[in-house]
Amino acid sequence: MSLMFNNIKQSTNLRWFILADVVLGTFMATLDSSIVNVALPTISTQLKAGLSIVQWVVVSYLLTLCSLLPIFGRLSDLWGRKRVYSTGFLVFTIGSALCGLSENIWILVGMRVLQAVGASMMMANNQAIIVSSFPITERGRALGLTSTFVALGSLAGPALGGFLISWVDWRFVFYINIPIGIIGYLAAQIVLPADKDKKEVSFDFKGSILFTIGLIGILFAVTNGKTFGWTSPTILISLISGIILLAVFCVIELRIENPLIDFSIYQNRVFMLGNFSAFLNFTATFSNAILMPFYLQDVLHYSPSGVGLMMAFLPVSMAIIAPISGYASDKFGPLWFTTGGLAINTVGLLYLLSVTTHSTFWQIVPSLILVGVGTGMFQPPNNSSVMSSVRKDQIGIVNGLNALVRSLGMMLGASLSVLLLENRQTAILSGIVQPTPYQAASSFVSAFHIVMAVAAAISLCAAIISFSRKNYILAQSK
Repeated sequence: MSLMFNNIKQSTNLRWFILADVVLGTFMATLDSSIVNVALPTISTQLKAGLSIVQWVVVSYLLTLCSLLPIFGRLSDLWGRKRVYSTGFLVFTIGSALCGLSENIWILVGMRVLQAVGASMMMANNQAIIVSSFPITERGRALGLTSTFVALGSLAGPALGGFLISWVDWRFVFYINIPIGIIGYLAAQIVLPADKDKKEVSFDFKGSILFTIGLIGILFAVTNGKTFGWTSPTILISLISGIILLAVFCVIELRIENPLIDFSIYQNRVFMLGNFSAFLNFTATFSNAILMPFYLQDVLHYSPSGVGLMMAFLPVSMAIIAPISGYASDKFGPLWFTTGGLAINTVGLLYLLSVTTHSTFWQIVPSLILVGVGTGMFQPPNNSSVMSSVRKDQIGIVNGLNALVRSLGMMLGASLSVLLLENRQTAILSGIVQPTPYQAASSFVSAFHIVMAVAAAISLCAAIISFSRKNYILAQSK
């Protein structure tokens, strides 16, 4: 056995074993986020928790994940990527086992927080490990394969979750992570290169606390504004406190020697513009991802399984295109693929302005395929160009910021789309006390068109911003 491990370590293709371990962790994290949503109704019944309580199984995970990503990205730069990433595998696996053993809803929520700590340790390092292991001529291909497994994890989650809940028990939604986590942890110990000795640099604990609490306050307000009411004292206090704490955080970071986030990174135009275009892309595409299931189920009356089948066209398209785009961008550069992908996303979102209360399967599928293709074209080249534009000692924090931008874009897209849809639908139905089913469906479609038009405008802005990097990318390549 030891001879086999030594052969692996000595292999000139070690980077592909490293990639395999990274995509395993990525697949596990994305699988878990989508598989848990399917189990919520069953968890609510068995643990005797209402919707307002059981939603914290998801919300606690997202809040913890987002708030810790830059912190673990910075820690990986200081302590070493192998140490942080492999520990993340272990923490996530232990958290999964404890989630499955939970007999109380609040214990389950607490263990989901532990799970999220492990997930943030992995996600804050996955792209950084790939960039450190692959030459620049292969990074796009490697990151494209990672994007494929993100899509596959999202795709497999609902189907696998439904099977486990129907044939075994909801607890196996968490237990399934245990063998994957053990394999991933052991593989990380074997194939990941040993961390080099790091110079003694103080960690910014004060900034970390301010950033974590401030971001949680803002995200809590954004994700729960509808539940509590946007003008309620709880939401206003949470939002204002979060903004103040983050403002104090920014002031402190600009004055200390070793900040959690070195804002000078944003003077790098390739990084800044790539990060901003990614944020806008996730905001635009997640608006569609959130509202499309409601359109299919409430307006067109598809069954839940039919909705799942329709929505699968997007991640399948992304899974097919992402590695091709990554490989091609290694040869021809990232710019045309990132800009082209965002332009295709814009067309896909504009296409949805044509849907009606009676649209057919074949009238909807093209939009999902277009958005999947556009996202698959955009992500690997953009990630590769962003990660390759910074110094090696900044790769960890940049990886954490990339993951944070992705999560924030998705959360903003979800909140913005629901808020805008409900606002427009209420305005359309103004004066109608009891709308008929046709009036309700028509108002939803009209409001949906407005949201998709806004999403398309955001996506177009992302394409323009992405293309504006042209001169900076050419300057860096010389």
